[in-house]
Amino acid sequence: MPARLASRRRSGHRGLRGGRSRVRRRRARRRARGAAAREPQHLARLRRLQCRARAGGDVVTRVLGVGLLTGWGAGVAALPEDARRAAGERRVVTAATPPLAGERFRRATRECLLGVAAVEAALRESGLDRAAIAGPRTALVYVTAAAYGASNHGFIVAGAPRAAKSEGGLSGDARGSALYFPYTAPSAVPAEVAIEYGLTGGYVILVGGAAAAVDALWQAGTLLTAGRADTALVLAVETFEECAALWARGRWTTPRPLVEAAACAVLRGGGELEYGPGDASTLETLVARRAGETLACGPLVGLALARAAGAPRVRVTGRWRGRCAQIALAT
Repeated sequence: MPARLASRRRSGHRGLRGGRSRVRRRRARRRARGAAAREPQHLARLRRLQCRARAGGDVVTRVLGVGLLTGWGAGVAALPEDARRAAGERRVVTAATPPLAGERFRRATRECLLGVAAVEAALRESGLDRAAIAGPRTALVYVTAAAYGASNHGFIVAGAPRAAKSEGGLSGDARGSALYFPYTAPSAVPAEVAIEYGLTGGYVILVGGAAAAVDALWQAGTLLTAGRADTALVLAVETFEECAALWARGRWTTPRPLVEAAACAVLRGGGELEYGPGDASTLETLVARRAGETLACGPLVGLALARAAGAPRVRVTGRWRGRCAQIALAT
């Protein structure tokens, strides 16, 4: 065979092979686009989150700081070694009302004041100022099981005005007053926090106990991983004093003592989260022994204890009505 013809045949063969591979690539792209079009929206979003998590696998969701206020005082140092023994005969250990100045706070409920003060404590623990969280790049995830019960009790029950507080808190007779009706919703606490700190980013409200607080940590991590926020605040507030009689009737549902608390965790970073059902951790047992029953605040109390102990990574768990959830975070 002439060398020129052989050369042409070889070049043509190579060209045909290249053309065939290009055709295969185009077909693969068309099939991928068709599959994406048929894919449900929530699955497509989950796939994008998974890809982002793999791309930044070295990035983890990290807790910068935890602000903690309880009926025992401010911070982890105020927690007793044995909450049940320290409570004595008290069924409810009441948290002090933060003395926040301002006309708006004069009308705010006690749970709102505790929420605002917990965020302030979290900023101090994280070394951040208010400007660092103001604006649309900070997400707020709020969780509670009981904090809105006080305002509902005071609004609905005739002849039961809420007691006046020496500093801050709802005062006077609130019976049937439209002025206090907005505070009966669970959204009242995160609304006051958002106004106070200028938060205009995404927000989520969860109602439930400790398992819901673990869900809140996952929600915050998901928002960070998706790039919808640079910073996430996970806030939990629980108050019991105003409804102490109601909680006493249902004493079999919650162990003693019930300890009022407000806690806020500041999260940054992103990446794959180890989250799902799981058994109770030793940290959860420690929280119950040292803090008492704080419902949704329990997992955040656990984060505060883990940070105080210097643990670089922690598995946080929480239970609520037979369900146990867990999540792993860097501290």
